[in-house]
Amino acid sequence: MPAAADAARQKRRGALKAFRREAILLAARAVFARDGLDGATLRAIAAEAGVAVGTVYLHFPTKEAIYAEMLAASLADLQKHLREAVAKAAPDDHLMAAALGFYGFYRDRPDDLYLGLYLAQGLKPAGLSPELDRLLNGRLIQCYTILGDGMRRIAAPAAEAPDAETLRAETVSLAAAITGALVLEATGRLKVLGDDGAAVVRRAVEALILRLRRG
Repeated sequence: MPAAADAARQKRRGALKAFRREAILLAARAVFARDGLDGATLRAIAAEAGVAVGTVYLHFPTKEAIYAEMLAASLADLQKHLREAVAKAAPDDHLMAAALGFYGFYRDRPDDLYLGLYLAQGLKPAGLSPELDRLLNGRLIQCYTILGDGMRRIAAPAAEAPDAETLRAETVSLAAAITGALVLEATGRLKVLGDDGAAVVRRAVEALILRLRRG
């Protein structure tokens, strides 16, 4: 077979493989949203994608591997979104930009919020495997680090900058405030209370800035 024809054939095979992989991921998102991670099966994902179960196995060994790939892609998008938000802000506004960027990302992409919190299977502890959890937690920590970097900029002029433990605790508190605002807004609770998520996050950041500047 001529080299050009062989190359064209390989290109078509690669395109078909990529298409099927994307179809499986899209189908998996629908199945996970409907059945949760616990209830989902590779057979159900294959049926949703319109392919044989064996085709799914060619791309992913387990449903956890599919979930991990989806969540990793979501966290990569989040990190990119946060860096872009911070890049557009003045140095003193980096913390606010990062926090509101974090909130806005998940407000506009609720499926990613449910994916990240495993909400399709209810509010309970969940995980994939020790190896996958370490990988995904590492990516999430990279996103939280952007919040921490914003805190360092705010605290820099203070007489005594916060130590690593204080910075860690404040980052966790801010992340919890953002996540809480997202969940309460998604369930309609904030509207009942006459508030909105962006305002909640903004107040949390403003209070944090005051604490950081006191040193």
